[in-house]
Amino acid sequence: MNHLLPRRTAAGFALGLVACLGLSACSGAAEAEPEADVAATRTVETNDGPVEVPAEPLRVAALDNTSFATLKAFGITPVAVPKTLLPAEGYADWASDESIADAGSHREPVLEAISEAEPDLIIGGYRFAEQTAELSKIAPTIDVSPSAEAEGGFVESLKTQTTTLGEVFGREDEAAELVAALEQAQEAAAAQTNGESVFLAVASGGHIDNGSERLERITEPLGLTNVLEAEGDSIHNDSGLAPETIAQLNPDWMIVLDRDAATGADASASPAQQLVSEQEAWKDTTFITQDHVIYLPAMFYVTEGIQAYTDVYGQIADAFSAA
Repeated sequence: MNHLLPRRTAAGFALGLVACLGLSACSGAAEAEPEADVAATRTVETNDGPVEVPAEPLRVAALDNTSFATLKAFGITPVAVPKTLLPAEGYADWASDESIADAGSHREPVLEAISEAEPDLIIGGYRFAEQTAELSKIAPTIDVSPSAEAEGGFVESLKTQTTTLGEVFGREDEAAELVAALEQAQEAAAAQTNGESVFLAVASGGHIDNGSERLERITEPLGLTNVLEAEGDSIHNDSGLAPETIAQLNPDWMIVLDRDAATGADASASPAQQLVSEQEAWKDTTFITQDHVIYLPAMFYVTEGIQAYTDVYGQIADAFSAA
């Protein structure tokens, strides 16, 4: 019977070897896990400093309206958006999609809806900047929105925003193309302008007011001379600006933002073009007699991203070259 012993010993040795190999494999997998965890996140620079985000975000809550067009260009469908801020043109699919949660508005955000959408990344900032702390309790939240206070100004920060979003979603090439298009349009506009004076206007509440608070972001890189500096928040409030004041200043050009068209807040408000044409005090001004009035796209107030600025610079280049 002694001849059985070597067989049992061999079998035991084999089982031990398999077990050892199995433990080694498990040990190797366990050791690899920290590397996988590290690879699953990345750190991006934001307006609030560095923030760790998923390396491949799959469920994105998009709250900053300046990012919407870029996310669409990247093929991203969000799990939550503030549907009241969606432009009336180009976003019907997001507005009607019941699987996309409605995040409310920046004035009345619905944090519960955002949380229930289970995002792994929230793109906040801009109108939602005040909610960053609360949003960060739900998921990693980044504010990469453009700002007039950013280094280089608002337009330069649009480029930074786009580049950063390209890094977050692995769309660096597409982001570079968007930045290049903006730079080309901006250079074309700058080549056609030569320090002309301009009235930056906003059609809001059925009257024309000083829109410098929002629109000088456009003209600053072009070297145009703004005839009225920003005074408070006249984009939303009536500053009491008299048409005669603008007539006396007699600027070479006028650029108009139609806030009423974008928000639909006042159904009785006249369209911007009608409001301008009805101003008797302006009939002899240079901008009227020379047809030097540029009306921004109707949805500009709720787009404001890199594509919107690219289009506006194209408008300005065309208008000035045709004058």
